Amino acid sequence: MQTTNTKSEFEQIIQARHHDPFNVLGKHAENGTEFVRAFLPGADRVFIAEGNLPLERIAGTDLFEWRGSPGTVPDHYRLIWHQDGHAERIAHDPYSFAPQLQDFDLHLFGEGKHHHAYRFMGAHPHEINGISGILFAVWAPNAGRVSVVGQFNQWDGRQHPMRVRGSSGIWELFIPDLEPGGLYKYEIRNRHTGDVFLKSDPYAQAFEVRPQTASLIARPSDHVWQDQDWMEQRKTRDWQHAPMSIYEVHLGSWRRGPEGDFLGYRQLAELLVSYVKDMGFTHIELLPITEHPYDPSWGYQTTGYYAPTSRYGTADDFRYFVDCLHRNDIGVLLDWVPAHFPKDAHGLARFDGTALYEHEDPRLGEHLDWSTLIYNFGRNEVKNFLLSSAVFWLEEMHLDGLRVDAVASMLYLDYSRDEGQWIPNRYGGRENLEALDFLRELNAAVHQEQPGALMIAEESTSWPQVSRPTWTGGLGFDMKWNMGWMNDTLSYMANEPIHRSYHHGMLTFSMLYAFTENFLLPFSHDEVVHGKSSMLYKMPGDEWQRFANLRALYTYMFCHPGKKLLFMGTEFAQGEEWSSAAVLDWYVLDYPYHRGVQSLVADLNGLYRRTAALYHYEFDWRGFEWIDCHDSGNSVLSFLRRSDTGFVITVINFTPVPRYGYRIGVPEPGEYQEILNSDADCYGGSNIGNGSHQLVAEDIPWMNQAHSLSLTLPPLAGIVLQLK
Repeated sequence: MQTTNTKSEFEQIIQARHHDPFNVLGKHAENGTEFVRAFLPGADRVFIAEGNLPLERIAGTDLFEWRGSPGTVPDHYRLIWHQDGHAERIAHDPYSFAPQLQDFDLHLFGEGKHHHAYRFMGAHPHEINGISGILFAVWAPNAGRVSVVGQFNQWDGRQHPMRVRGSSGIWELFIPDLEPGGLYKYEIRNRHTGDVFLKSDPYAQAFEVRPQTASLIARPSDHVWQDQDWMEQRKTRDWQHAPMSIYEVHLGSWRRGPEGDFLGYRQLAELLVSYVKDMGFTHIELLPITEHPYDPSWGYQTTGYYAPTSRYGTADDFRYFVDCLHRNDIGVLLDWVPAHFPKDAHGLARFDGTALYEHEDPRLGEHLDWSTLIYNFGRNEVKNFLLSSAVFWLEEMHLDGLRVDAVASMLYLDYSRDEGQWIPNRYGGRENLEALDFLRELNAAVHQEQPGALMIAEESTSWPQVSRPTWTGGLGFDMKWNMGWMNDTLSYMANEPIHRSYHHGMLTFSMLYAFTENFLLPFSHDEVVHGKSSMLYKMPGDEWQRFANLRALYTYMFCHPGKKLLFMGTEFAQGEEWSSAAVLDWYVLDYPYHRGVQSLVADLNGLYRRTAALYHYEFDWRGFEWIDCHDSGNSVLSFLRRSDTGFVITVINFTPVPRYGYRIGVPEPGEYQEILNSDADCYGGSNIGNGSHQLVAEDIPWMNQAHSLSLTLPPLAGIVLQLK
């Protein structure tokens, strides 16, 4: 390299202000002479190992220089130096290596189209001409200087400044002889203010355990996947016509060790597999295990979008966790949070000293409710950061889908804002056009890269076509949480039974829109925190009635069209609100009523999974038919669920009054049997029902059906009938 340096450039290197250290440091040619220059603060003498050639100190500085004939020093030479009384050190000079990032990768990244940016951004083992080390890359377009700092250089930002790759805003540096496992951060100098600050790596694939915040140079994975059959089947699985019952889990409070310590991913895998299989759930959904600094955030204030939290172990431990569940035919979904990010100083906030990932204007860039920042979805590099994260979890960690958190907050510019606190879009509307484009690109990218992976939206408004293809104008999600059903149903159940007849429409209303989206029915963590009460204590009445109400509610849920989700603890009627700081109240299973609810949920899962009528047409009118939706006086609902091969009948009595001789219409003659009764004594009920009775359809037309049955309806309970 031919170069001429000035005294001011030397000063910039010494003061850690130079934006292109390769122009000063390393091996260069000048006027027929070759020279090697190194900056080693605190060094007292420096040699080139190849030939034991001494470098001379440039007077008054820690810059060292050797000059000699061309060809004397190899392209990739090693330096030997003594520094601040430490033992002799020897390493290849980082400034003897050419740029490593490919122009095509930089181009795609700048276009926001690189679905695998995680493969070159961040810190990765790398080899050049047989010399191994770590290649670092970070996006910081407004930085005047970026350095890699860590244990290997005593966190001294003067020692390993990076080179910027033109207008891409990406800085890179290959540090030879460095091995995985060490801690590091980026020291960034703001171009305009001169402020210097430390940041964790946005693309880091490992972090040290909180409350410490350094990134960790991730080791290459040693995990050998054994879920090939699952992954192949996932590509072509007809999930829309298959049962899906999800167990939502917060790993830190599901189970803990004897001293209250967190269990590791490997321990949790074994315990969860056993429990989830016994309970009959098809999937688990993890509250965010993306790295986060603050336990009470439950993971929703993410700082590490490419790293499983180190609270529970390593990335390979997490791979084992997923693999173990897959090998036991259990899918794994992840809560993923692209709607906002925290303001922690070590994280993404004002990453290079400017509003880089977020908007500068707080009317666009800050969530007032959560005191977090909003991504600038109009920047290609920001979109690429999130798109690549989604692909990373599905591809590298074999996850089966992402539940995208807080989609409503992304769609609307005025979300939870008063007049004057938001800025309309270019058409004067409230829709966030950049976020819409991002969500469509996200879903298209996931479905392109990982066929069969599911994208699920937590979207609480009536935005149309959330779960419809992008080419029809939809957002491209596979499913949407049915928040309207959840809110209406819980509001109805909160009423004393004597008043429910006046609120009957809250139950029937859901069927007016049930098939406008691919809905998932959620009773999630959000419903059992912050003073909302546990699921059990949302129910009115005395102890027996509360448990009976809850059993009736779950029966209604599992028979209603839509995939299912229950948060941990709700399946056995935990009485206390959920707290992430404590383990679930497993001790309540010593009491019969709680065991009864748990047994019912297991049996509902079993019934749901083996009964095609309950799952085959969950997103289609062909799978549902009212028998009677009008009996508000008795607070009774009855309906049919159908598949191409049969049907089942569900009747639910939402009052504590047993009803004898209750007649319903049925579509076919013959003998029917009661295949589930939430009032059975094995569930803690009063054991009123039709289990011992012969139920033969009579030729009495009823409710627009040619035949009918006379039933006994148990109190606060649901029954499911099937034609023998």
